[in-house]
Amino acid sequence: MATFLYKLGRLAFRRRRYVALIWVALLALAGFGAASASTATSSSFSIPGTEAQRAFDLLEQRFPGGSADGATARVVFKAPDNEKMSDPANKAEVDKVIGELKSGSDQIASVSDPYTAGAVSKDGSTAYVSVSYKVNSMELTDETRDALEDAGHAAQKSGMTVEIGGDALMVIPETGITEVIGVAIAAIVLVITFGSLIAAGLPLLTALIGVGIGVSTITALANVLDLGSTTSTLAMMIGLAVGIDYALFIVSRYRAELAEGREREDAAGRAVGTAGSAVVFAGLTVVIALVGLAVVNIPMLSKMGFAAAGTVAIAVLIALTLVPALLGFAGKRVLGRKARKAAGAPDDTEGKPNMGTRWARFVLRRPVWVLLVGVIGLGTVAVPVASLEMGLPDEGSQPTSTTQRRAYDLLSDGFGPGFNGPLMVVVDTADSSDGKTAAKQVTDEISGIKGVVAVTPAQFNKAGDTAMITVVPKDRPSSVDTENVVHAIRDAGKDIKSDTGAEVLVTGSTAMNIDFSQKMNDALLPYLALVVGLAFLLLMVVFRSVLVPLKAALGFLLSVVAALGAVVAVFQWGWLGSLFGVEQPGPIMSMMPIFMVGVVFGLAMDYEVFLVTRMREAYVHGEKPGQAIVTGFRHGARVVTAAAVIMMAVFAGFIGSSEQMVKMIGFSLAIAVFFDAFVVRMAIVPAVLALLGHRAWSLPRWLDRILPNVDVEGEGLREQLDETPGGDTGGERELTRV
Repeated sequence: MATFLYKLGRLAFRRRRYVALIWVALLALAGFGAASASTATSSSFSIPGTEAQRAFDLLEQRFPGGSADGATARVVFKAPDNEKMSDPANKAEVDKVIGELKSGSDQIASVSDPYTAGAVSKDGSTAYVSVSYKVNSMELTDETRDALEDAGHAAQKSGMTVEIGGDALMVIPETGITEVIGVAIAAIVLVITFGSLIAAGLPLLTALIGVGIGVSTITALANVLDLGSTTSTLAMMIGLAVGIDYALFIVSRYRAELAEGREREDAAGRAVGTAGSAVVFAGLTVVIALVGLAVVNIPMLSKMGFAAAGTVAIAVLIALTLVPALLGFAGKRVLGRKARKAAGAPDDTEGKPNMGTRWARFVLRRPVWVLLVGVIGLGTVAVPVASLEMGLPDEGSQPTSTTQRRAYDLLSDGFGPGFNGPLMVVVDTADSSDGKTAAKQVTDEISGIKGVVAVTPAQFNKAGDTAMITVVPKDRPSSVDTENVVHAIRDAGKDIKSDTGAEVLVTGSTAMNIDFSQKMNDALLPYLALVVGLAFLLLMVVFRSVLVPLKAALGFLLSVVAALGAVVAVFQWGWLGSLFGVEQPGPIMSMMPIFMVGVVFGLAMDYEVFLVTRMREAYVHGEKPGQAIVTGFRHGARVVTAAAVIMMAVFAGFIGSSEQMVKMIGFSLAIAVFFDAFVVRMAIVPAVLALLGHRAWSLPRWLDRILPNVDVEGEGLREQLDETPGGDTGGERELTRV
């Protein structure tokens, strides 16, 4: 592989104008596609194989025109003090709002009257108007949303409190200025690392081109492939981080080769042949982790994984082709002034060990202590995981400054917490001899279940083979008691089916959330086994060792559990919540653990590959295990540190998002990179390698014969170049011994 990448790097360097032109053309083509594509109007959420999804599909089939997937809204009214909603003046205001809603948009399917629908609280202080739409929330026009928001203004002037809840107000999340701040921090880190504006700007430029192509392609295909807004946000987040990092490693290696007197073209070839090999395998681990999300069998999550994986693949290709091409344009200006003057001069830094060298020597002197401090420290941070509560965010988790949250609270106070998450029970009576009797039996059974406060009479479709029953639980949608109610209804439904032949299915947003959480829990272990297993095999090929990949996997598990503990402390317990914009602590999103496992594993392996391949390179060329660790840190620690800080800055930039999911993902990935790069890879990894010694790099002979030799360290490439007569290799590069 190293030999192939060496030739690719030299070709890109020589034909830099054509390479640059190709990538610019691809960017323009993707941009044109995004600009000319129709706006994505749908972002469906489905959970194949679950009862809630089967019930939802049955509703769409048996109740045609019922807009089962249509957007909904609730306009909640609270009467002024010492007044009731049944007072003539208040009733007139509500009637006026109903009229405004009906005439405000042609996307309205129905608007209920609270006085005939029983939507007035027992004490008469609160009432709500239910609004349903013909299309889902992503297809609502701005005019429709404006009409909804403006509907209660007149009523508010009369002294009533009017708040609006429901998914009709859902809009595409805004991430804000913090993304730009993250990129700015990355630029500052690159300038400090390289001491050259050109060298610092090159990784940023190539990463932005890669992200531009990836996100524009996603936007162009969003309507066709039914991609949600979060898909492009995730692709941008990961693509930007790995794009900067991959280019950073290539540029850093190129500068090192120039400093040792290589010719520019040869230096570009060697940089791509060595650091580029690490980039390929690091990128493969990220792609495996993201594509592996498909095993969960939730289309939305699979699409997010494939889209982000595509952006990562683009970042790898850009690092291998566009980066060496731009290095050709930059010339030796990619070096700082001092470095340009010193290029090719004898290395006098042996007497001036850098920070990486000093840290590696310290770890070698105290490997047991460093290992214990690292493991115990991460273990302590991971303690909150024991109280992890998972669910999907509802309007009760939104900030109190939003009208959705205030509407949620008004409904809870007036009708009870369960009114914010009613259950929809679907009774399929097609195989029942007496459908109405079966539906009556279902209603009676549910009424007797503990935790149920209200059950509406069954409403049949025109064909008379399907009935809908609305069930209001006592507690809030995300509570354990409400989950128990769902399970109790389903258990009762099994007996009813055996007695009457009618099938009972529970759906609605609350049931959907419960089924989604269960599906994520069931998929976690198979997904973990698949991703870690494939990556373990990949790393075994890279390092030609069994213990090094094993150590990498165990270190990853430690860092991801610690990161999940930090997420629980901040987003569930509310610790330092105000610092991260968490106004309302609540359950952790169901997809967060499996999502963190996928993304963080791929990113964690980046640092493992970049740092440890440099150690193996030194070991392969004859250094003792301890010397190889120091050499790896001397050459790689500064760059890995810069890469980690950049990645953390990029992810942290998304904490400013208005969307709770994006905010939580940004925080979790930023803290996970911190733990993995600085505690696991920089401390625990060298400590374990120091304790293992030669055994770390051993491989059973039978396994050595089976595994392909991909030559990541470039040993075969180096031998080939040294044997080339008159080759402009600049002589064999000697690794500095310390």
